Amino acid sequence: MGKPRKLVVSFSEVDKDDVALVGGKGANLGEMLRSGFPVPDGFIVTSFAYYEFLKENDLAAKIKHLLKTADFANTESLNQSSRHIKKYIINGTISDELRKEVFAHYKKLGGVLKDALVAVRSSATAEDLPTASFAGQQETFLNVKGEANLIQMIKKAWASLFESRAIFYRHEKKFDHFKIGIAVPVQKMVESQTSGVMFTLDPVTNDKTKIVIEAIYGLGELIVQGKVTPDHYEVSKKDFAILTKQTAEQIIGKAGAQT
Repeated sequence: MGKPRKLVVSFSEVDKDDVALVGGKGANLGEMLRSGFPVPDGFIVTSFAYYEFLKENDLAAKIKHLLKTADFANTESLNQSSRHIKKYIINGTISDELRKEVFAHYKKLGGVLKDALVAVRSSATAEDLPTASFAGQQETFLNVKGEANLIQMIKKAWASLFESRAIFYRHEKKFDHFKIGIAVPVQKMVESQTSGVMFTLDPVTNDKTKIVIEAIYGLGELIVQGKVTPDHYEVSKKDFAILTKQTAEQIIGKAGAQT
């Protein structure tokens, strides 16, 4: 079986040419590992596994029917279709073959007698296209522990491909809902005291002379979810002088980061 038909792959097995199989996030994790960055270990449940799951549970026709009957101009109609689709996916059955592969890779992260704490992340196969951005539309689940919980969170990550806002965005951009797949990177948790996001140019003004950094206490997911206003820094690329510094009060995440 070649790599395009693998159900589960390690980070070390993939690179930038594998976006169709592992999504943008999964491919970038592989590239970072190959470049020597200290990437927490993990594996990826591939988009092939997702499509096989849909086929094995006869879900494609049901999902197509719900999407066809949804009123995209009516928020409640769209939300209702989303809820039904996600329920179908979460209640679906994962094959024994996939379950065994996931558990085998999971055991390597924690050991025979210890279940690892992992992050279950979503990696759509159409993230960051030149004409559209799908990043941030799917879910991430943190501090997942145990085989049963891991399987459930993988299905929830798949289901998040059909969040109402993701459905609406694909409809507006005229993307086929079934040509955009989803992979699920599973990665060892890092108990971070502080975390943040760095932009190699100003994302608002497109100024390439500056680096923009946003930082918070605790896990970076609070930035992604918009639950916390981060500290904001603008740094000159020329001499790394801090040009702008704005601090924000943070309650969520701070106590946990200092324990």
